[in-house]
Amino acid sequence: MNSISALDLGATLYLPCTRDDLAEALLGAKRIPELRSAVLCLEDAVLERDVPVALCRLSAFLRTLALRSPGPGEPLLFVRPRNAAMLEHVLRMPGCERLSGFVIPKAHAESMPAYLVAPLHDHHRLMPTLETREACDPQEMRRLRDQLLMVQERILALRIGGNDLLRAMGLRRTAGQTAYEGPLGSIIANLVAGFAPWGFALSAPVFEQFADTALLREEVARDIEHGLLTKTAIHPDQVAVIQAALAVPAEQIEEARLLLDEDAPAVFAHDGVMCEPATHRAWAERLLDRAALFGITDTVSAPLRLVSGTDR
Repeated sequence: MNSISALDLGATLYLPCTRDDLAEALLGAKRIPELRSAVLCLEDAVLERDVPVALCRLSAFLRTLALRSPGPGEPLLFVRPRNAAMLEHVLRMPGCERLSGFVIPKAHAESMPAYLVAPLHDHHRLMPTLETREACDPQEMRRLRDQLLMVQERILALRIGGNDLLRAMGLRRTAGQTAYEGPLGSIIANLVAGFAPWGFALSAPVFEQFADTALLREEVARDIEHGLLTKTAIHPDQVAVIQAALAVPAEQIEEARLLLDEDAPAVFAHDGVMCEPATHRAWAERLLDRAALFGITDTVSAPLRLVSGTDR
């Protein structure tokens, strides 16, 4: 199994497979330089009548991918099929071995087993999407968690499908508010509580108001509070905003290093805050990993200016 983590995903851009410029958009002249991951979608972003065209264009893209050597900094690539049968069809396409994995749509305890028996390559990782009414039922989520624990090394992240969850309730997000101000906020919190303590990473839902970058930054800050360190993007302009918002404030870096110091006392104070290495070590380690990928911000003079960081 490959060693990528959910943190490596950054902002994950979704592209419908009906596009005729997939290779150029992901690997060529139109490529977003900072893009870390992308999903080629055959599901909700593709009309039923357009599925044959989408499959044809995906096949052509995979053939192109198979004929070239990976370039530096190219994004991790995933495919989102419509169902388990389509997943098996994609797995027969030449070049599918170059994919990092697959996004599983509408995942729940009844649908997931069909995907888990698919003939995946050893390195393929799965990202089940929690977007049906079952995601609102803790008992159903426990059933799904029990299934996924059996194949946990295969699960890269659980993606939260915010718009579909709202649709299940007959709702749409209110303009000018983050996902956390409405009923979606409690669902996200419950999903984090139901999966994160068992070692599963979760991805934050899409922010559909792509023209409001200030509110997007605010929502990413709320995502981080919930431990969601990767987020779906639906517009190319969102990628840089999300990943800049994932940068780590400099004062948190200092606190994390103090917590991880081998000579740190069992409990100590830092800037008026109690620090306890036994309790906060996991947070500190994750914070430094995040800083290595997305940089460190000078929160006093420039909240989103990258001071340091490394490329994947």
